[in-house]
Amino acid sequence: MTRASLVNWGLLMVLVVLWGSSFLFTALSVASVDPISVVFYRLVLGALVLALVVFARGQSFPRSLRVWVGFLMMAIAGNALPFFLISWGQQTIDSGIAGMIMAIMPLMTMVFAHYLVAGETLNRYKIIGFTLGITGVALLLGPVFEGGGRALLSGLAIFTAATCYAVNAILIKRLPRFSPMVGACGVLIMASLVVLPFWLLLSPTNNSISENSMLAVIWLGIGPTGIATIILFSVIDRAGPTFLSTINYLVPVVAFFCGAWILSEPVSWHHFVALAAILIGIAITRIKVMKATG
Repeated sequence: MTRASLVNWGLLMVLVVLWGSSFLFTALSVASVDPISVVFYRLVLGALVLALVVFARGQSFPRSLRVWVGFLMMAIAGNALPFFLISWGQQTIDSGIAGMIMAIMPLMTMVFAHYLVAGETLNRYKIIGFTLGITGVALLLGPVFEGGGRALLSGLAIFTAATCYAVNAILIKRLPRFSPMVGACGVLIMASLVVLPFWLLLSPTNNSISENSMLAVIWLGIGPTGIATIILFSVIDRAGPTFLSTINYLVPVVAFFCGAWILSEPVSWHHFVALAAILIGIAITRIKVMKATG
């Protein structure tokens, strides 16, 4: 393995740990911080980290209204709404379960792309993979559905967040191209502005916030949001999006074991079956259909 390959894999593993552990830190955050505040602080800190990088590079933000409208759409679908749904859902859903449910995102993207992106048609492998993935999520949510009430809504919120990320992936493909780092910073700025009025109106003023929760919120903004975005674009530049797609297999595994090991979340056999079904489903969707020749 070349030195460049080792660096690429090293960066990918750092990204996996940052994103996989974000569910753990979200669980710590919402222990004493309301979800809307978690989201607002995370977005603002992430935007500040990226803004520092943008200005250090001497880059400037676009002035086109059309570009900023695109940023707004991605801010809602890819940041503000899913961040809130995940934070709200993790008040009652274990972090490991949340991370595994989020693994459905590439499968949902595949289905949306079939209808909205040219050349991204479904085939038998994609359909089989999607069916396996949905089965895995159903295994995870089965006990939640049986309990009903708030737990049921939380499970649906996490699933909706995964769907939001899938919609955002389609938006990225269809909206105008721009500098990736500037674009990511612009999106976080718009997401912060979208959440600001909700934070001002809905955030409680008499919260007793623990030190662990506040430190977790700060890290969510700096690490999994700001630093992770910088590493994301570095990996794409160095190794390409296909190499990056490996992350879909690793993030839910890290999320699951972080919850089980660090937070002592309960683990049963159906969790492992569900995780295997989701990951195998993702793998099957990567099988290329061989066209007959001759």
